[in-house]
Amino acid sequence: MKKSLFVLMSVSLIVIAVNLYHIEWNDSFNSDENLIALIGILASSCAFLLLLILKISIKISNKKKI
Repeated sequence: MKKSLFVLMSVSLIVIAVNLYHIEWNDSFNSDENLIALIGILASSCAFLLLLILKISIKISNKKKI
């Protein structure tokens, strides 16, 4: 489970980096390409946060069993 969480968290960070690369900083943020990249960043950030919460809850669960 630890390895799969690490892999999924790494993938979400890579997707965030790719979407940051696709943002055109000189153009307005209302263009379609920038909007898609911003939605991708938001979705990947949510996925990373959920995986982080899962990792913390697994740690708490393991400590409670002992």
